[in-house]
Amino acid sequence: MLISFHIRQGLARRAAFAILLAALPFEITAAGLSFEEALTRALREAPSLAANAAQIDAARQAAIPAGQLPDPKLVLGVDNLPIQGADSFNLSHDLMTMQRIGVMQAFTNPYKLNARVAAAAGRVALTETQARLIRLQILQETAVAWIAREAIEHQLARIIELEDENRLFDRAVRAQFAGGGGVASELLAPRQEAALIGERRDELESRHTQAVAQLKRWVGEAASQPLTGTVPNWPINREALSYGLHHYPELDLFGPKLRVLNAEVAEAKAGKIPDMEVELAYQRRGAAFSDMVSVQVSVDLPLFSGYRQQPKLEAKLSERAALDAEHSAALQEHTAMLESALAEHQRLSNATRRALEVMIPLAEEKVSLTLAAWRSNKSDLATLIAARQERIEAELKAIALESDRQQLAARLHYTYSEQTLQDAEL
Repeated sequence: MLISFHIRQGLARRAAFAILLAALPFEITAAGLSFEEALTRALREAPSLAANAAQIDAARQAAIPAGQLPDPKLVLGVDNLPIQGADSFNLSHDLMTMQRIGVMQAFTNPYKLNARVAAAAGRVALTETQARLIRLQILQETAVAWIAREAIEHQLARIIELEDENRLFDRAVRAQFAGGGGVASELLAPRQEAALIGERRDELESRHTQAVAQLKRWVGEAASQPLTGTVPNWPINREALSYGLHHYPELDLFGPKLRVLNAEVAEAKAGKIPDMEVELAYQRRGAAFSDMVSVQVSVDLPLFSGYRQQPKLEAKLSERAALDAEHSAALQEHTAMLESALAEHQRLSNATRRALEVMIPLAEEKVSLTLAAWRSNKSDLATLIAARQERIEAELKAIALESDRQQLAARLHYTYSEQTLQDAEL
């Protein structure tokens, strides 16, 4: 029975798929859209990756001036200008008046500059890690959308095959009645079954349209192409996935965030170390006096650090403590999510295997036995119709279960797989 089910599904996918594609509301192209092509297109066309690339460039550009001293300042002034008497506001006759031009340069203490450089480097690393996370999320969602659409198309192909079976069934019921078997009311049963099949087809076609739209979000107009090929059979290994858990970009984000906060803590500590300014000026005096040069040094006096620098430092230390706690909470959450996903994957694997090896063969056998009993007038048509419904429900459920298993496997693979995490760094 299991072999016959697989043979029938294979024939259905070939014979009915052409009918299905012709009936569904999307444009056919010759190329087809494979699973790998869908992922490639999604990564190439994703606006979020383009936005992140701009953010990375912005962070790198912002890192360039991080360790530089402030721009020098031009100083212009007048010293000793009288404001009373005959020579008030006179620059040319008062010999005490000096016209001054100079340059002033502020020197930030090196500890503060080094901290700013480290913070800028951390922000660059943060945007790069975000790019890895975005790539993985795009791969996950594209894979899930492709798998979901494929499953619906398999279900639709089976529904179309059922419509053909229903027409044959209708002729068999009429022939049975013409031969003196059954009652007149049974002639309506195939038509009622056809209506139920039509309702299921309408539902699946609606879901198919939605699935195409969801896939189009990631691959654009290529989503209108027919699907080709199959999805990979990803290995689901607890040890390997647990190792990849600690390198998942969402958790890796805490690394550069911590680097930025450590640098900001260092900068806050460096705020207690005085900065200084040096000014060099040239002063021109009256004709009877020589011109002069002056040098001036200014030094910050952080005398009240308890009200200024220390609160800033304490705030950054508190932020760092909060980040450490968030990291621990996120790690625990993802560990629990991984354990839950592995358990669910095992359940879906068992359910799919049970559906293929037990439920569908039993449903097939029940239909065969009920059909034989009906033909020999030992069972009514309602029992046969119910058996046929149980069979289609079992077949559609098996397709759905396998799709759920593949979608979950895709999420696990594109979240915790070591190879995928390495590819995301490219």
